[in-house]
Amino acid sequence: MKFYLISDNIDTQMGMRLAGVEGEVAHTSEEVNAALDRAFSDEDTAVVLMTEKLVTLCRERVYDLKLNSRRPLIVEIPDRHGNSGVSEAISRYVSEAIGIKL
Repeated sequence: MKFYLISDNIDTQMGMRLAGVEGEVAHTSEEVNAALDRAFSDEDTAVVLMTEKLVTLCRERVYDLKLNSRRPLIVEIPDRHGNSGVSEAISRYVSEAIGIKL
């Protein structure tokens, strides 16, 4: 099983490659959707890492995949600017998924 990165910048991609994580850079929703299709079609991919910006860009599809796909797991990671609103993203995700505000 392996990790796969879908990033909005080359710096994150290069850092993850140093850790042995392959992936690609995407800037448009079409590129993100194509990258998700490739990641989900690979049976060996267990975790897809996505930067916050790209999750925001394709929020509906990403949340649909998170809720309805058994594999791979999609994990939102902070982008290089350190915007790290991960706890807010989790709260928003729970709120949208089950209708409870935390």
